[in-house]
Amino acid sequence: MRTVPGIVLAVLAVTLTACSGGSDRTAETTGATAAPPSPAPSPTTSAQLDCTAGFLAQYTTRQKLAQLLTVGVTGTADAENVVRTEQIGGVFLGSWTDQAMLSEKQLGRVEAAARTPLMVTIDEEGGRVSRLSKLIGPAPSARVSAQTVSADDFYKESVARGRAMKELGITVDFAPDVDVSSQPDDSVIGDRSFSDDPQVVTQYADAFIRAMHDAGLGAVMKHFPGHGSGSGDSHTGAVRTPPLDQMQQVDLVPFRNLVGSGAGVMVGHLDVPGLTEAGVPASISPQAMALLRQGAGYGAAPYDGPIFTDDLSGMAAITSRMGIEDAVVAALEAGADNALWISSDAVSRVLDKLEQEVREGRLPAKQVDDSVLRMARFKGIPMHC
Repeated sequence: MRTVPGIVLAVLAVTLTACSGGSDRTAETTGATAAPPSPAPSPTTSAQLDCTAGFLAQYTTRQKLAQLLTVGVTGTADAENVVRTEQIGGVFLGSWTDQAMLSEKQLGRVEAAARTPLMVTIDEEGGRVSRLSKLIGPAPSARVSAQTVSADDFYKESVARGRAMKELGITVDFAPDVDVSSQPDDSVIGDRSFSDDPQVVTQYADAFIRAMHDAGLGAVMKHFPGHGSGSGDSHTGAVRTPPLDQMQQVDLVPFRNLVGSGAGVMVGHLDVPGLTEAGVPASISPQAMALLRQGAGYGAAPYDGPIFTDDLSGMAAITSRMGIEDAVVAALEAGADNALWISSDAVSRVLDKLEQEVREGRLPAKQVDDSVLRMARFKGIPMHC
C-alpha cells in the first residue's frame, strides 16, 4: 500500500531480517460480488513467530500502545511534538489543520521524528466532506458521482485524486462512505452515500478502494455496521439504527461484499438493537467488533484488517457518555485496533491510562501485539515472515 521510506527501513532492518518485503493486502473484490470466504490459515511456524516477535521487541509497552492512536493536529509543530514525544502511530489532518503542512511540504519534519512509518490521514470523500479542495480541486459528492458517471470513470477520477493526495504526503483516506441511505442530501449521511441501493454502493465503493490502493494510499470504509438509516447525527447525540436483523438486508451488504478488499473499517458511534448493549455504541462495543472480526453473524468472511474508531473526542454520541481517556480504553478493550480523536492534548494521559489497563490485565498484551501487527501491515511495513 505505501512505500516505507528508506531511512525508516534502515532503522527497522535489524528487527525485520527474518521478514520478506511486500504488503499484506488481500485480493480486491470486483463490482457487487460478495467476498469469498478466507482460506484457512496455515499453521504458524517458528520462523513466523521469530519474525513478529523480533518486530514487536523494538517497542516498549507504551510505544506499542502509541502505535494504536491517531490524533488530530493543528499544524506541523503540534504534529512533530506529539510524534517525537510519544511516537503515536498516526496523525489526522482536519478542517482546522494548517494546510501549510501539505502545501509547503512540511510533513518531512514530522515523519523524521517517527521511529516507525507514520500514517498521515484525512477525510477526503468529495462533496461537502473535503479537506483538500483548495489544494487538489473539488470533487462531486458520492451520490452525484454515482448518478452521473460510470463506476469505471469514477475509478479513473479517484486514481487521479489519490495520486494528488499521495504527492501531498497523505497515506490513508478515511473513505469511502459505504453507508446505504435515501436520506436528504444535507442530512448527516445524505449525499455522502453513493445510493440507497446496496449493490450500487458496493460497486462505487469498490472502485474507490481500488483507486486508492492503485494510487498508493490506504482506504477505510465507514461507518460499520451502517449509519445510513440512523436516527440522527452522532456529532450531536446518540444515534439508533434499525435492528440488526433489518440491517442484514441493506446496511451490512456493502461491508459483506467488500470485507476482502484490503480496506480498513471504521466503526461508528451507533446504538444497534440486537447487537450493542444499551448505552454502548458500536465503536466501543465488543459485540460489534466481534461481528466484524468473525463475519458469520452477518454472512461475511472473517475480517483481519485494522478496525478504526470514529472520532472519540468531538462527537456527542461518545463525549456525553465518557471522557477521552475512558473512551480510548473502552474502544481498544472492545477490539478496535486504532483509536481516533481530534487533538493531541490528551495523548500522554491516554497512554498512562492504557498502560495501567495492560498492567492490570484488562487490556491483554496479546491483543495489543495483534493490533500493532495489523497496523504495521496496513502501513505496508514488510511483515511477510
